[in-house]
Amino acid sequence: MAFKTLAALLSVVGSIQLASAALTKRVACPDGVNTATNAACCNLFAVRDDIQKNLFENGQCGAEAHESLRLTFHDGIAISNKAGNVGGADGSIMLFDDVETNFHPNVGLDEIINLQKPFVAKHNISAADFQQLPRCSAPAILPRPGRKVATGPAPDGLVPEPFHTVEQILDRFADAGPVGFEDVEVVWALSAHTIAAANDVDPATPGLRGTTFTGKGGHQGEVQSAIKGVMRLQSDHLLARDSRTNCEWQSFVNNPQKLHDRFIDAWLKISLLGSDQDTMIDCSEVIPVPKTINVQATFPPSLTNKNVEQACADTPFPTLKTAPGPATVVAPVPKN
Repeated sequence: MAFKTLAALLSVVGSIQLASAALTKRVACPDGVNTATNAACCNLFAVRDDIQKNLFENGQCGAEAHESLRLTFHDGIAISNKAGNVGGADGSIMLFDDVETNFHPNVGLDEIINLQKPFVAKHNISAADFQQLPRCSAPAILPRPGRKVATGPAPDGLVPEPFHTVEQILDRFADAGPVGFEDVEVVWALSAHTIAAANDVDPATPGLRGTTFTGKGGHQGEVQSAIKGVMRLQSDHLLARDSRTNCEWQSFVNNPQKLHDRFIDAWLKISLLGSDQDTMIDCSEVIPVPKTINVQATFPPSLTNKNVEQACADTPFPTLKTAPGPATVVAPVPKN
């Protein structure tokens, strides 16, 4: 998306791979500390530890982790079945950043690319594989070393933008890769926006995060929000109300386990675009396990079910309590 969409989740390996790993004899890694189900994964422990300490500030899921996820999406989604399925999650956005960061949807990605490049050089790992590693944590990330490496920049126009129509967004996802994405899978992927932020919205007000509208007024791809300080993407607003996606969107309310699992499914698919999964190595064990979320959803202070614009015709919006206290105000997002 053109705004600095941030999020810090990723994909897991399926039950077959996990069961297989449990039956596989582990090998001792040369570092004398870690063991792995495949010796080819051993070098990734050092990459992980370096990222956790020096990119994520000792494992904090902050802006760098969220921007890393955004980078992964913008790299992976740039593949088209109509154009012969060239590209995908191949690292082109980092290898040819002088080209791709000039594309409108990729505004601001030069920052995280510049932060990641020294890690790629230090650990002698491909940009394509490295981009699957920088996450705070996930239950079982799937780095799978061995992705195809880009030989040229991705073409412009393949990354969905917030001002696109629902039809344009669903069509773009459906065209991404040999099998594309179903409508519900688009919702799964965009659940990343639940922890999104933006700081490249209005050049006249750097670092300002949307109030009713960001800066001097509504911007392309932005709609009004019910909470002061929150920027709402037009694309999310429309997908939450479109008959093809609204019920799936609503189904995540107060269901963090489903959101977690379905996002994982979608991101695994994105991370493999352009590559053959069967030729890769599962190094899921490299990534630390995140904390479990066990908090009941509530409306922000002063808001109730009466403020909901019911869109799903099949199921009523869940009844939620309202959090106590004064109306929520979200602080601006600082620049890096």
